[in-house]
Amino acid sequence: MSDADGSRPEGRISSHIAHNARVWNYWLGGKDHYEVDEEVGNMVTSMYPSIGEVARADRAFLGRAVTFLAGEEGVRQFLDIGTGLPTVENTHEVAQRIAPDARVVYVDNDPIVLTHARALLTSSAEGRTNYVDADARDPRAIIEAASGTLDFDRPVAIMLLGILNFVLDTEEAASIVRELVDAVPSGSYVVLTHPTLELGGEGNEEAMKFWNENAKPPITARTGAEVAAFLDGLDLVEPGLVSCARWRDEEGTQVAQFGAVARKP
Repeated sequence: MSDADGSRPEGRISSHIAHNARVWNYWLGGKDHYEVDEEVGNMVTSMYPSIGEVARADRAFLGRAVTFLAGEEGVRQFLDIGTGLPTVENTHEVAQRIAPDARVVYVDNDPIVLTHARALLTSSAEGRTNYVDADARDPRAIIEAASGTLDFDRPVAIMLLGILNFVLDTEEAASIVRELVDAVPSGSYVVLTHPTLELGGEGNEEAMKFWNENAKPPITARTGAEVAAFLDGLDLVEPGLVSCARWRDEEGTQVAQFGAVARKP
């Protein structure tokens, strides 16, 4: 698999600097990472011991959200931006188990993810999956590329799990969400998660500082009010903006990661 310019993605991968996709994979118990990712991951864990729980809660939230949308709400199209490395219970696996005709487009511009994209391109016979190599900061390019698979005249679930925290400017992050929402019709959804220093996450501040000095891309936390503002004009699905571990799981152990599902009226 090559990039559009003919270069192989492996040539863009740096194995001497920890990278979010690989460290996240490490925290989830995967094997697609280097020694430097383990070292940074372990250091972050020593500073903020619940980070592994955050990673697992975020993945479990994805499963519950997609199950709700494909099942109760009848959504058949998913645009998953900031895909990360393939792991268990990916969006298309959850959606197509409920609705075999579901269509899913994954979006990432990480060469690490691109090398593993084939694992995301399996599909039920009735449905379809695709992978787009594009930057989350360019919603127009994402919509254009995804339109070959998704029908933007029909509802689409826009998945933004743990991606807006890598857009350090809050207004830019809000603008990305607005442009994506403007491109989909009424009855579409936005699904997002975002780290915070609230919800008991105060101890994560030093860990994030360490991350930004030793890994990439840099990350930022946001308050509940800032995250809620990304969903202005949308109707929050109950229970609203909460710890992602407790979204439709009352027994979930709270983690410092907001989660929400919102519908475009």
